[in-house]
Amino acid sequence: MEGRQSTEIKVWVNGSFDVLHRGHIELIQFASKFGTLRVGIDTDERIKEFKGPNRPFNSFEDREYFMSKIKGVNSVVGFGTREELEGQIKEWTPDILVVGSEYETKEVIGGHFAKQVIFFPKVGEFSTTKILRDR
Repeated sequence: MEGRQSTEIKVWVNGSFDVLHRGHIELIQFASKFGTLRVGIDTDERIKEFKGPNRPFNSFEDREYFMSKIKGVNSVVGFGTREELEGQIKEWTPDILVVGSEYETKEVIGGHFAKQVIFFPKVGEFSTTKILRDR
């Protein structure tokens, strides 16, 4: 089969995935239906920078482990800076980048490296910040 091109569709999703909830799982299930799914996860330091000193709730190692065990996830990588995120997306060269609909009016980091950006509608009121605030 030498010379045959792969028809694999590569899909990218990224986020902190600090406290997994239904919205995360539905996002992953949605994205994985398109093809081979790679998930990028923020490092602990990056989450602290954006979410504050009491975050993340779960360590990078735990979040990476949880994500790798979800049906439909083919690989998981970490990133600590915007440049690392862009580099990971560029290297993966996704056909599809799936992001939450809250980014429809914002810049989608690395979106220009994908053939298509698909916005996933928010599921209910699920939010890690809300879950931790209300506990």
